Amino acid sequence: MSRIGKLPVKVPDKVNVIVTENTVLVKGPKGELSKQFPNVIKIIQDNNTIKVLPSSESNNSQQLYGTYRSIIHNMITGVTEGFKKKLELQGVGYRSQIEGSNLILNVGYSHQVKISAPEGIKLSVEGNTNVTVTGLDKELVGQIAANIRLVRPPEPYKGKGIRYQGEYVRKKVGKAGKK
Repeated sequence: MSRIGKLPVKVPDKVNVIVTENTVLVKGPKGELSKQFPNVIKIIQDNNTIKVLPSSESNNSQQLYGTYRSIIHNMITGVTEGFKKKLELQGVGYRSQIEGSNLILNVGYSHQVKISAPEGIKLSVEGNTNVTVTGLDKELVGQIAANIRLVRPPEPYKGKGIRYQGEYVRKKVGKAGKK
């Protein structure tokens, strides 16, 4: 039994949740999100709570209903508050800029790297070296931030690269010289 899956999801007053068979539609002050769920779970909506239950005693439904409860909770949080990931560029000459809805990165390659923001994601740059990814969908915000980080992940010798804000990069000792 999932400890997280047992907990009901509380729906705030300003959020409207519509559950139809396997689809959950969440509308809030920041926007709306919709997600389709498989038949292995049952979604039950009371007045201002949502409960997620396994539809059978199979291992698959027992394993997944806690995950789907968290997804529904993240949808409600997304339409009320939104999600944000911050990235830092560290390295000499590393900088970023916004051109329309595209993020342009200069991170030591012979060319500029362009990353376009999908629908529902907003990219912003502060001070040429701080990139902020914001949006309603937690999964999409995290994936876009990971894609930006993959352009130039932090390397362990000098620490240059793109990292999450507050991420600690463990540095290695360089090669020892001749004596």
